[in-house]
Amino acid sequence: MNRSKFLTTKYPYHGSFSSENPEVLLFDANLQEFAQKVGYISCLETSGKLAPDLAFKEIEFLWKQLQQTRDSLGLSSDEVN
Repeated sequence: MNRSKFLTTKYPYHGSFSSENPEVLLFDANLQEFAQKVGYISCLETSGKLAPDLAFKEIEFLWKQLQQTRDSLGLSSDEVN
């Protein structure tokens, strides 16, 4: 396995998928990217390379981006659960 695939592993979508609603699949990819970035930020903060307040602000920014993505795709919170 090469290093880039190791660092950015993508897992298959396990929810119910219909061709009528491909937005759910796109949101799942964005959610995986969010989780990966939060993991990196957490590790940087834990190791002392990132200040806690900056880590919080970064995660808060990523969360707002994820919410905007969900809203722009027209998904309700029930559809992404």
